Amino acid sequence: MFQVLTSIWALLLGMMLLMVGNGLQGTLLGVRGGIEGFSTVEMSIVMSAYFVGFLGGSRLTPELIRRVGHVRVFAALASFVSAILVLYAVWANPWFWTVLRVVIGFCFSGVYVTAESWLNNAASNDTRGKALSLYMMVQMVGIVVAQGLLLVADPAGFVLFIIPSVLVSISFAPILLSIAPTPAFESTKPMSLGQIYRISPLGIVGMFLLGGVFSAQFGMGAVYGAEAGLTLVQISMFVSAFYVGATLFQYPLGWVSDRMDRRVLILAVSVLGGLGAIVGFGFGSAFPALLAAAFMIGGTSNPLYSLLLAYTNDFVEHEDMAAVSGGLVFANGLGAITGPLITGWMMGVIGAPGYFVFLGILLFAMAGYAGWRMTRRAAPAVEDTSSYTPVSMSTSPVAVEIAIEEMDEQESTGA
Repeated sequence: MFQVLTSIWALLLGMMLLMVGNGLQGTLLGVRGGIEGFSTVEMSIVMSAYFVGFLGGSRLTPELIRRVGHVRVFAALASFVSAILVLYAVWANPWFWTVLRVVIGFCFSGVYVTAESWLNNAASNDTRGKALSLYMMVQMVGIVVAQGLLLVADPAGFVLFIIPSVLVSISFAPILLSIAPTPAFESTKPMSLGQIYRISPLGIVGMFLLGGVFSAQFGMGAVYGAEAGLTLVQISMFVSAFYVGATLFQYPLGWVSDRMDRRVLILAVSVLGGLGAIVGFGFGSAFPALLAAAFMIGGTSNPLYSLLLAYTNDFVEHEDMAAVSGGLVFANGLGAITGPLITGWMMGVIGAPGYFVFLGILLFAMAGYAGWRMTRRAAPAVEDTSSYTPVSMSTSPVAVEIAIEEMDEQESTGA
């Protein structure tokens, strides 16, 4: 692990600073929108716009990299991100923010594609799994740290918009100055959603539902907090609880998944997340219950992403894995676009508790669909399944392809 760390420390440091900046702007906009009097529907459009841009960036960035190279794409997108983070504070208008969120989502997606290509190039077959694990840990740490920074200044002012802009600007220095050479970039055209559905219906449906769950957490958590009347400290703790749960549950559930029918585990984990939503809905007036709900939902939704990848991989030939991974990420992105919109509508109709109603519906729907699929196809033998590798839902298709390659490598070596 130490050897892996020394070879990619610059990338990890840069990505942690980047995630601090991204994590802070997501929560800050939810809080600032409440201060400005934006409706939940307006904020849902703003938050959904990020995932529109992110999905577009994941599809278009590979062509940009092939045309002008990693360094130019990385530097150009970085400049846009840093500028946009300051522009949010210039004009607090929901439609202006929506345009900025589309652009910044595109830019962050492109940055992730570029950085994760470097990660893949820097790691060998022996160290790829460890490098990806470190990368995922750094991402989670960055987002959690970002929630603490929310408390250092008044969200009604400019300072909290300047901080992530500075952090993002600094984040690119260790990456651009320390990592060489840039890797050759290859991307695989993803399969159609219909093709992947025929391979693994649970994989494609589960990814779509999970996209809605993730975007509600990442985009609407702070909006819920503002609507529910939480203090700034409570909003920071509430959003952090999602990511703390995600970090702590990821590896134990992965260990279990390699030893049983993954559909059973997907069903059980989805039910646990749905119960967390019930706790948040029924006991949301008690702040400790809100923290417990966020911890349970975050601790189940992120591992579910990796579980669905591993489960789908159990039915895919080696040469099709990269194509399938692209399709799964696309399905997840479609779900992520719709998540904030439906969440905002439900919160507008029934108030802040609509946030947990939406999360509960999606998680219990996934559990029900997993149970139904168990009646339609026999489970593969445990010894014939691929290995679980943790992946965050905020990564690009490049990291997902790395994870799937790692699963296949572990399966072939019997690790």
